[in-house]
Amino acid sequence: MGKIIALANQKGGVGKTTTTINLAASLAALEKKVLVVDADPQANASSGLGVDIREVELSIYECLVNGEDSKQAIVQTEVDGLHIIPSHIDLVGAEIEMLNMPSREQILKRMLTPLKSVYDFILIDCSPSLGLITVNALTAADSVIIPVQCEYFALEGISKLLNTIKIIKSKLNPSLEIEGFLLTMYDSRLRLANQIYEEVKRPFQDLVFTTVIQRNVKLSEASSYGKPVLLYDAESKGSLNYMQLAQEVIDKNK
Repeated sequence: MGKIIALANQKGGVGKTTTTINLAASLAALEKKVLVVDADPQANASSGLGVDIREVELSIYECLVNGEDSKQAIVQTEVDGLHIIPSHIDLVGAEIEMLNMPSREQILKRMLTPLKSVYDFILIDCSPSLGLITVNALTAADSVIIPVQCEYFALEGISKLLNTIKIIKSKLNPSLEIEGFLLTMYDSRLRLANQIYEEVKRPFQDLVFTTVIQRNVKLSEASSYGKPVLLYDAESKGSLNYMQLAQEVIDKNK
C-alpha cells in the first residue's frame, strides 16, 4: 500500500515545489512508483516536470470540482515510474466551488485512496496557504514533510502550520504524522545556517531529516528547463542531496 506525503509550509519560497519535483524523481530513480499531485494553482510542479499546462485537458481542478476520475488525469513524465496529476490556474476558484460540497475536506482523500494501491509514494505539492485545498491535502495525507529555509525567520511560520496539523489531527485525520522537517537552501559557510539547523533540531529532534538541501544553482536551472535536477545534472550537489533524501525517506518507511 502506498504512502501519501503532503509537502506543506504556508511560507512561500522555502523550496516546497523544488523538493516535491526532485524527491519524486529521486524516489523513481530508486525504482519506486511515484505520483505527484500538484495542488497549487501556480502549477509550478507541473511545469517543473515538463507538463505544458496550456495543453492539459484534465487537471486536479476537474477531479476536485466535477468529480472526474483521477486516473484519467494522470500524465507520464520524462522520468520512468514518475507520474503527475497536473494543476491549472482554475484551481484558484476551486476553494469557493468546494465550499458547499458534502464533506468538503475529504474530497482529495476520496480521489487519491484508490491510487494508493498503484503507487509506492504519492507526493502532494501544497500551495503556500492554509486554505481548503491544503486542508484537503493534509486530510488525505499519511504524513507531512515541512521544508524549512535556513534563514532568520524560518521558524516563524512553523508554529502556525503545526497548529493547523494539530487541528486536522483532532478533527479530520487522526493518523496524520510529521514525516520530517527538511532544511533547504543551506549554506554551510554561514554561521546563521548552522544556528538555524540547531534551532530546528532542538525541539524536533529525530523529526529533522539528516539530509540538508544545500544552495545549488542547478536546482533552479533544472526547473526552468522543465526537468528534475537528476535529468539536468545528475552529478550536481542538488541532485546528490535529493537522492540522499529519497533514500532516507525509503529507509524510514521500510
